[in-house]
Amino acid sequence: MKKIISIVSAAALIATMAAGCSTEKAPADTATEDTANTENTANTDASTEGGDTSSEGGRIFGYTCMDGTNPFFVALENSIREVVEANGDTLISMDPANDSNTQIDQIEDMISRGVEVMFVNPVDADGIIPALDMLKDADIPMFGFDTQVGDMSYLVSYAGSDNYNAGYVCGVDLAEKVPEGGDILVLDSPTMQSITDRVNGFLDAIEESGVTFNIVGQQDGQGNQQVSNQKATDMLTANPDVVAIFGGNDPTALGAYTAADAAGLSPMIYGVDGSPDVKALLGSTMMEGTGAQSPMTIGKTIAETAYSWLNGEEVEAFIPIETFLITADNVADYGTDGWQ
Repeated sequence: MKKIISIVSAAALIATMAAGCSTEKAPADTATEDTANTENTANTDASTEGGDTSSEGGRIFGYTCMDGTNPFFVALENSIREVVEANGDTLISMDPANDSNTQIDQIEDMISRGVEVMFVNPVDADGIIPALDMLKDADIPMFGFDTQVGDMSYLVSYAGSDNYNAGYVCGVDLAEKVPEGGDILVLDSPTMQSITDRVNGFLDAIEESGVTFNIVGQQDGQGNQQVSNQKATDMLTANPDVVAIFGGNDPTALGAYTAADAAGLSPMIYGVDGSPDVKALLGSTMMEGTGAQSPMTIGKTIAETAYSWLNGEEVEAFIPIETFLITADNVADYGTDGWQ
């Protein structure tokens, strides 16, 4: 099949994962911080309005994700926090706001605060390696979620959606609905391995379908709704006749949706996440489908895995979480008020 790809996404190196870190008790007076109140600097005050919430003798867990304002990560962090606090322990969360250097600084700050276990989701798969080295030197075990780091051997365990399949099911659906083919736009994010995997799955599915689709525009939407809106606006101006847009996550797809609506166009739009906002648009708008995942399942799974390991149990190095397609045909099965 003939594809015209204007920008090729860079894939991050994925190595074999192995465990090998140990923990050490931290002072019981370390304070906590809610994701919603986190400032995007390494010097963020980690105390909550209620003051010190750490329990006597409890462990201190650290949490970092690429974008703490993304509803997906808000739901995921809440699930991890529920497990941690149910065990009488403390979770310190920091939001680097998609800035790799800030994420490294914040991880260094959390180490100084005495975190004993770290939950890690990188802004940049390779860019986070210096921070992982600091965690390793401090004997702090690392548990990854949702997006793989450049060298998975740093992690004790990783839980994440089958991102390739999340994009693949979108491509299959598009090929079935548009058998005549046409021009397509893609909004990716080369530094985010999860989005790279989804884009690869989508492109492989349309290639395997035998339907002739041409990728006439492919740009970095940075996994962000506002950035994606501008990039989609630019691409739609140059290519108003596209039949579909694929966004690497739901915020990206929503940015494309806003851009297409403003331009008076109606391409079929696909995203990945299964967010309530996108599910609410299925069936009544140009939003066609979303490769769904469950942030609550990912968060609960990796948190419980960390506790199993801390209790001396063997754990899986890689824990895949199921992904599937949600469209107007089955959205009623999952609801639009929350995550599945």
